[in-house]
Amino acid sequence: MGRGDGARTRGTPHRTKLNRVTLKHVAERAGVSLTTVSLVLNRVAGSSIGADTRARVLRVAADLGYVASAAARTLASGRTQTVGLIICHADHLLVDAFIPQALFGMNQVAHDLGFRVLVEAVEDVSRPDAYHELVHAKQIDGLLVLNPRADDLRLPQLVQDEFPVVTLGTLPGCDPYMVYTDEETHSADAVAHLIRLGHERIGHITFAPDAYLATGARARGYRTALEEAGLAFDTSAIALGHFSAASGARATAELFARRGDLTAVFCGNDTIALGALSALAEAGRRVPDDVAIVGYDDIPTARYLSPALTTVRGPAVLHGRRAMELLHDLIEGRTPPTRSVKLPSELVVRRSCGAPAALRTPELDRHDTSVGDVARDAAHTAITGGGP
Repeated sequence: MGRGDGARTRGTPHRTKLNRVTLKHVAERAGVSLTTVSLVLNRVAGSSIGADTRARVLRVAADLGYVASAAARTLASGRTQTVGLIICHADHLLVDAFIPQALFGMNQVAHDLGFRVLVEAVEDVSRPDAYHELVHAKQIDGLLVLNPRADDLRLPQLVQDEFPVVTLGTLPGCDPYMVYTDEETHSADAVAHLIRLGHERIGHITFAPDAYLATGARARGYRTALEEAGLAFDTSAIALGHFSAASGARATAELFARRGDLTAVFCGNDTIALGALSALAEAGRRVPDDVAIVGYDDIPTARYLSPALTTVRGPAVLHGRRAMELLHDLIEGRTPPTRSVKLPSELVVRRSCGAPAALRTPELDRHDTSVGDVARDAAHTAITGGGP
């Protein structure tokens, strides 16, 4: 055999299970005891090992290519170095664009801390034994809960038992550690923007069933804005979406079938707004000329829709990062300075909303520009040199 792929010359390192790097190898190279290496590499809490020694052990382990045994680490430290992320229904990963962004943020922090994130889809959180095995079989060291629900019977008990839990969203009456945004206030701001443009007949499409607490918060914001402006709140102007763009399209068709006089719609999230844009185009209603649309979340595709979507921007990735940082404090036995971390949101105004047709004037149309218009003009200039 030649020295091609399959050949190995004398002296070439060849690692097998028989000569893999062990704790003993690391201890000998670092000049410390086997116990010290075990405490450092298995991340055993409460050990009194100096920072210099710890750094030397970690450096030697990296140089030798040491890979820790997950089973051994769990046995030594009593931890799995794994946290669970609870979502309701597996298909939410496909239709709720907030989830993968938040998960990305969680995973960034978890990786830096030496943790893994285990995603668990629970079809019915109202069952008393929901995610019982995940917690009590010691598969995880802590729990993150996305979009907490009012009918989750298991979560309050875990909080009471002081199991490390952080929710992404509020959960009244339970007082967990949480990371959240003020969805009610920011929803009211979005609807108030439509009112300032002159809209008086504004509909709302929810993004999820009422059991999801965020659904109620955004709906309350919608109602608050109407009532503060002296506009009537009418349940006939509300339609129920169910996470997906397809449900948003169906809800939009149903809404305009009974309320064809609406000039604006506040959608519970951007995925619902995507479906609304499609349904309105299918019905021959122009956005924003005939109907203004506002979404929520500012998902990555929102700015690339036609027209670009006006929406409430929430820091989804930061949401995930802060939640994982807070959970890690709890796992380590540290008491965070606060039980709740409030993150900012802002209304991002784009091309999907303008004044109602009855209030528009030729002069207003001429001056109705946006960042999208400026970007398109700049691109045209760059390509053509400013020519026609």
